[in-house]
Amino acid sequence: MRSFTRIGLLAIALIGTGVGLASCQSDKDIDITKLGFEAESPEILYNQGLANMKAGNMAEAGRKFDAIDKQNPFTEWGRKALVMSTFVKQRMGRNDDAISVGNRYLSQYPKSQDSAYVQYLVGLSYSKQISDVTQDQKAAANTIAAMSKVVNDYPNSEYVEDAQAKIRFARDQMAGKEMQIGRYYLERKEYLAAIQRFRNVVETYPNTNQVEEALARLTETYYRMGIVEEAQTAAAVLGRNYPDSQWYADSYKLLHSGGVEPRENRGSWISRAGAKLIGA
Repeated sequence: MRSFTRIGLLAIALIGTGVGLASCQSDKDIDITKLGFEAESPEILYNQGLANMKAGNMAEAGRKFDAIDKQNPFTEWGRKALVMSTFVKQRMGRNDDAISVGNRYLSQYPKSQDSAYVQYLVGLSYSKQISDVTQDQKAAANTIAAMSKVVNDYPNSEYVEDAQAKIRFARDQMAGKEMQIGRYYLERKEYLAAIQRFRNVVETYPNTNQVEEALARLTETYYRMGIVEEAQTAAAVLGRNYPDSQWYADSYKLLHSGGVEPRENRGSWISRAGAKLIGA
């Protein structure tokens, strides 16, 4: 993650204030709660917001930018204030508010010079809401959708690399959720339901860190069901892609205990899916 200094300065540079921080620091700050909004121009409020950001007074900075948005909508100052308001809210952990303001900006200014940055902030806000795999993974799905827009709509932006990293993490989380449910069914001997979850990991999330276990669980589940050929195929695909994996060692041991070894059936869905895996 970028530090506040890096992101704050980048946000200021992107927006192009037209007034240096040195000059805005010379303006006496005013408590926004005591300010008669109509008495101050949007330029003054904007520069006060920037000065508060630099001083670390994020809440006060946010109030300045929000005041501009309320009083000067659909103006250039209003546009820039929306960008900064999105950033400030995200930085303060007010992720729902950042998403709301950011999406409003993208709706009003879809082709502006700061659209890539705001789209990235929206994705970042979703990513901060991702919970552990025992919880609902809606935020992970939203992160993937938002960050995919950064990658696809703004492929030359400087946010693409981090957006891709956030997508990978979110996909790992979603795959992890599938694994959690699959293990639940496996423990209850609901084998067909378990296989569907493990299969979804292998086919839908092939480039995640959950695939090794998914293949091992498929080996175990098919073996318990007596579908030995599919168990052998799952183990063979696991061994070909992750030969040093402990999951492969365990799968091999399981099959060997029954007098068989990993052997790939090229006609199996597992073999076809195996071509897309990380180690393929």
